Amino acid sequence: MTVDEAGDRRFTRAFLRSPAAPVIDTRHSMLEAALIDLAHGARNVDLWFRLGWIDILQRYRRSLLGPLWLTISMGVLVASLGLLYAGFFGASVEEYLPFLSMGFIIWQLISALILEGCTVFMASEQVIRQIRLPLSLHVYRLAWRHLLVFGHNIIVFFVVMIIFGIPLTAYSLMSLVGLVFIIVNGVWIGLLVGLLCARFRDLHAIIGALVQLSFFITPIIWQPSLVANRPFVLTYNPFYYFIEAVRAPLLGEPLALSNWLVLVAITVVGWAIAFPVFGRLKGRLIYWL
Repeated sequence: MTVDEAGDRRFTRAFLRSPAAPVIDTRHSMLEAALIDLAHGARNVDLWFRLGWIDILQRYRRSLLGPLWLTISMGVLVASLGLLYAGFFGASVEEYLPFLSMGFIIWQLISALILEGCTVFMASEQVIRQIRLPLSLHVYRLAWRHLLVFGHNIIVFFVVMIIFGIPLTAYSLMSLVGLVFIIVNGVWIGLLVGLLCARFRDLHAIIGALVQLSFFITPIIWQPSLVANRPFVLTYNPFYYFIEAVRAPLLGEPLALSNWLVLVAITVVGWAIAFPVFGRLKGRLIYWL
């Protein structure tokens, strides 16, 4: 049996073991329909856990190092940019490289959740047409897959911490809270933009351009102190709050309470918008694929 055949069989077995999605009564309100789908998708945790891992294995099949290429490529990228831009911004490598590495790793996670969220349902078109599964399962699978990628990439930051003697403290654990906020928001973004991009295909290109622009106006390769006289660049940039929620605790820097309040507000408002939209439009998705 070839590696491709083995991967395809694992993929098929994972779907065959999953229970079918419940048939939702049309008399249910759109909020009930969304809740049923989200709950049933969450109960299939074993399925999207396996599928997310299979996605990583399939991407690096026939590769000698496998998923370790994720860590290696991120390490080379961070080291190259860190040594180059530290001189441009007049910062010491000891200060700049940890800042850049963590910011870049978090940005990779955030941008992947948004950009692949745009195509999450289109990429699963064949599965959606042939197998009755909760649509939220595909978004959970996407979030889990990129959380695995993040796990590989974060090794680079831990190496940087060891090299420059950055200690891990109890405060560092607050970064896990920030990571939860990113994943929770990544799910509602996937549900919302996944449906909208399936209906309006040009929206994917627009979102891609906005994400690319956001990279340059978010303190990832440049430090917040450079825009001290233009605070609005940070105040009205939602990506800044998500990145700082993970990066600041790991670097041992204080994080204002207002940062957490903004994250809570974004999460509540985002789900308040995505939840009814998902419940209303999920039944029409099959006609848009």
